[in-house]
Amino acid sequence: MKLLVTGGAGFIGSAVVRLAVSRGHAVVNLDALTYAACLDNVAEVADSPLYAFKRADIRDRPALDAVFAAHKPDAVMHLAAESHVDRSIDGPGDFIETNIIGTYNMLEAARTYWINASKPETFRFHHISTDEVYGSLPTDPSVQFTEDTPYDPRSPYSASKASSDHLVRAWHETYGLPVVLTNCSNNYGPYHFPEKLVPVIILNALAGKPLPIYGDGSNVRDWLYVEDHADALLLVVEKGALGRSYNIGGENERSNLELVQTLCGILDELQPKASGSYADQITFVTDRPGHDARYAIDPTRIREELGWRPSVTVEEGLRRTVQWYLDNEAWWRALQDRHGVGERLGVSAVSDTARQTASDANGWSTGK
Repeated sequence: MKLLVTGGAGFIGSAVVRLAVSRGHAVVNLDALTYAACLDNVAEVADSPLYAFKRADIRDRPALDAVFAAHKPDAVMHLAAESHVDRSIDGPGDFIETNIIGTYNMLEAARTYWINASKPETFRFHHISTDEVYGSLPTDPSVQFTEDTPYDPRSPYSASKASSDHLVRAWHETYGLPVVLTNCSNNYGPYHFPEKLVPVIILNALAGKPLPIYGDGSNVRDWLYVEDHADALLLVVEKGALGRSYNIGGENERSNLELVQTLCGILDELQPKASGSYADQITFVTDRPGHDARYAIDPTRIREELGWRPSVTVEEGLRRTVQWYLDNEAWWRALQDRHGVGERLGVSAVSDTARQTASDANGWSTGK
């Protein structure tokens, strides 16, 4: 199968590219190489005859048409998106343009290509989205997001992703475009851009900086190891039912505080400090606006219909992730000078007092 992967130089996209090539799929990686992209993420497959890279922006419709015409993919895996909640608070326009207008361009380019190719039955447009479109859950552990949960986005980021999901479904219902959709929980793992929660905690800890946690750290997320996610995505694009959506979760709910404490324990073991614990650096900072209390995925559909379950527990995945960052200092150091890294973002809607608290925390950003 020849896959056109958008955003293939990003965190999740690069995991898909690496895994797809390793399984013998031809991959065309389409990426605009914005601030969060890094071609080093796909260096291990860059010389493969199965791999091709095209620098293009999904907001540029003629460029997309040219890529489809030149490479003739069997399926599209659309991951390219602005994905950082804090950045969406400060600059929502980029999220509207990329996540909504960009997805519209991808759908129209794919539809044109599909029609011109006489509507092959095997073609698929796989749209990759987030559980944040569903809003926030209560603390009751029996309540989880299902594919039928009504959408209730709370941030510019999640609203833009909800909009893109609706577009994809509309193109399926109106034009018959063969689509599948997935909504994932919080990802973590190797090559995670260093503005997100897990790498921020690891790198701040190693630098002796505060480990800032929003609010009281009680916000809960379902943590999904990125390589498990890539495995699920390839399964869905190959075997998912047309017009169907699948929630992909790690079955690993943890509060932000629990997650940070686990990371500190792993760091204490793998790279101990001269004295004390990394947990001594934990600092609570003013919460961000509209911070959802809890996300949790009910993975019943993908488990029962496609036979998929995550293979990595959060404890094992975090250990692998910490070790990867310890072993790949050159990778993350090269990214630390990029715009916004090491600063607290998403404070445009908070009070002056919260701004000062954020500043005192020495710069960070949360997960999604």
